[in-house]
Amino acid sequence: MRWMADVALVGNALMPQNIVITGATSGIGEVAALHLAQSGARIILVARSAERAKATLSRLKVINPHVEHRAYLADLSSIAEMKRVAAEILSTEPVIDVLINNVGAVYMDDTLTADGLAPTFATNHLAYYVLTLMLLPTLRASPHARIICTSSRAHRYAKLDFNNLQRNGILGYAQSKLMNLLFTRRLAQLLKDEPITINAFHPGFVATRFADNTNLLWRMLMQIRKKLFGLTPEQGAKTLIHLAESSEITATGGYFVDCKLQEPAIHAGSDTEALHLWKLSAELTEVDFPPI
Repeated sequence: MRWMADVALVGNALMPQNIVITGATSGIGEVAALHLAQSGARIILVARSAERAKATLSRLKVINPHVEHRAYLADLSSIAEMKRVAAEILSTEPVIDVLINNVGAVYMDDTLTADGLAPTFATNHLAYYVLTLMLLPTLRASPHARIICTSSRAHRYAKLDFNNLQRNGILGYAQSKLMNLLFTRRLAQLLKDEPITINAFHPGFVATRFADNTNLLWRMLMQIRKKLFGLTPEQGAKTLIHLAESSEITATGGYFVDCKLQEPAIHAGSDTEALHLWKLSAELTEVDFPPI
């Protein structure tokens, strides 16, 4: 069965008020945060760098000084940090209207996190999983909440090998973007009777800080590619903004490209792999879907 045949339709959502966003101190995340603040939203950042978070908060306050934007600091490659920051947000934010899982990175070496995991896997997949599930009580407090996951067309070049999930490099990145779609699919099924939508999107190849943490050769290659082919962050953020605020969004469990619902690769529609990945994520993090 193809993906779009399984995408459910729901009613139009309300304009968002409280928006939690990861990866919002640069690139498409910051562009989206500033745009949504200009539309009246209150932005709640989850950032790794205190300095960059402070700079983004300053820009948000200039754009929309009438609400109290906030920043929470966390290293989202660490399971303990994912849980800590989610618990902090839960304790201070009674309602979340939109959760944007946008943090992402690629690591080219064989480094591991404190949990013994590949940081590409931990940051790009497990952070989405843990934050989303732990913040569901506050999303359920919104009448029409939205969850948005930044994926990538790179998922088309990946297949999950459950005996070798701990990959970094380009293949590890592509694999993590496939995981974003399988997570979106599984969570949409679990939320089918609730007024919460979850969708994923491909922003395009955007000239951002992506891959700036890699070795010199990869940085040089990526910088050349960004100059030749890279979209601006403003161009890359269009679909993210559309998913966050458009009243035209009626899909849940969907994959969007250029603001339109599209079919992902066929292996992104595997319920078997989605369930297997879910169970593995629950085992690694000790976090699972909370019932109402």
